[in-house]
Amino acid sequence: MKLHHLRDLLAVAEHGSLRAAARQLGMAQPAMTRSIQELERELGVPLFERKARGIVPTAIGEAFIRRARSVDNELLRARDEVAQLRGQAHGRLRVALSMVPHMALLPEALRPFRQRFPGVRLEILDAVYPMVAAEMADGTIDCYIGPPPEQMPEGMRVDKLFDNARVIVGRKGHPLAGARSLRELVNAEWATTSITAEAEHELGPLFAQHGLAAPTLVLQAHSALTLLVSLLYSDLLTMLPVQWMHFPPTRDALHVIAVSEPLAAPPICVIQRGGLPLTPAAEYLCDLLRRAAAHMDPAALRPGGTA
Repeated sequence: MKLHHLRDLLAVAEHGSLRAAARQLGMAQPAMTRSIQELERELGVPLFERKARGIVPTAIGEAFIRRARSVDNELLRARDEVAQLRGQAHGRLRVALSMVPHMALLPEALRPFRQRFPGVRLEILDAVYPMVAAEMADGTIDCYIGPPPEQMPEGMRVDKLFDNARVIVGRKGHPLAGARSLRELVNAEWATTSITAEAEHELGPLFAQHGLAAPTLVLQAHSALTLLVSLLYSDLLTMLPVQWMHFPPTRDALHVIAVSEPLAAPPICVIQRGGLPLTPAAEYLCDLLRRAAAHMDPAALRPGGTA
């Protein structure tokens, strides 16, 4: 098995067509067909099957493609690492950040990272772990910073940055702005960003803990912008990390509903694949985020504090 076999396999899987894959790689279609056939002969199983919409991976093909993608990502990362160790500040870094590190840590880390690695292309995803679990597993994403998943997959390394706090918020002038307990909010409609695989798991247990019916969840946002717009232009409520109320673009737009019940929050962690080192650029970015976390004002972690 040669590296070009894996390259060709991934191209066919991406395009769903031998012709399109060959065109993308600048090779003749017969050569692409021969490459895939050589790989199938070596493995002793078919990797693709023909369908009306093109060729699609078999079940075994899907499994092998996941492994091949992981190998390809590690080869790209290895090339970047060698270049960065030689002092050539280029390559690509792909990280996923939840809302909290976006608001509380990235502002302190971005400028020094760009100064140290000006040639590294930084790609940042606004996501929580369930949204990027597959990409973390195959190495498409270098690391994730945010609340950990309910069950940590095997092979992942977790380093806690800090414990966090949450608040309930709505728009300025919300009709329930004066509420002081969860009981007063049972008839409200809610939005969530869902840091868990099931959005209902985030609010339901909190209300059940106090003998209350599950809240009505009507919107699940997959980005901070969606959530902010939804809160500002409706009477939806949500439970958010306290950093939203210290971040200049959002603190003046939202109102904290100061309920008496404690609102547990998951910690903020750095998660990466265990046993595989980060590139120098990725390690430096994580170090910058760790330093920013270590220097956070303790008041920024209190619902009523000021950052």
